[in-house]
Amino acid sequence: MKRAIDDGSLELHVHNIRDYSTDKHKNVDDTPYGGGAGMLMTCQPLFDAIEAVKKENTGPVIYFTPQGERLEQERAETLAETDGFILLCGRYEGIDYRVRESLVDIELSIGDYVLTGGELAALVTVDSVVRLLPGVLGDDASAHMDSFSPGLDRKKEHPHYTKPAEYRGMKVPDVLMSGNHGAIEQWRRDHLQ
Repeated sequence: MKRAIDDGSLELHVHNIRDYSTDKHKNVDDTPYGGGAGMLMTCQPLFDAIEAVKKENTGPVIYFTPQGERLEQERAETLAETDGFILLCGRYEGIDYRVRESLVDIELSIGDYVLTGGELAALVTVDSVVRLLPGVLGDDASAHMDSFSPGLDRKKEHPHYTKPAEYRGMKVPDVLMSGNHGAIEQWRRDHLQ
């Protein structure tokens, strides 16, 4: 990410929802109508925050929720091609549904488990997108050869080796050091795991 920030291909801005609260105590949550456990993030600070951010960033608003579409490589690639996006990190039991209905463009989930907030999901999303930007990885081809890239057998990858050629009696397969690129590619296809 530092490389992307340094070369200007990435800008990250963090906004504290409490800064947009008109409540004298800067509260951003309240009890849900109808009762139940937990608290919900309220409309006013969320509407004001998102509307303020949208003056600078017109990209889609993404909210992290268990009901959202699973974040997968194809979505990361689509997001990498946008001019920007806004990540909304919920807390507690979530956000008032009126915010979801009015301001959220995309709902994403990073898995079937519960976190205390959306911040980790936002970091996962940013990392999965930023690594696809040109110049971020040492070799741009790396991002397109990953196990979840389109056209590749999902979740399968061949074993990888580096120097030294032998360590504690374990040797790198000779074909990988042969320089025969056709044989190396065949070996890699034959050893997908």
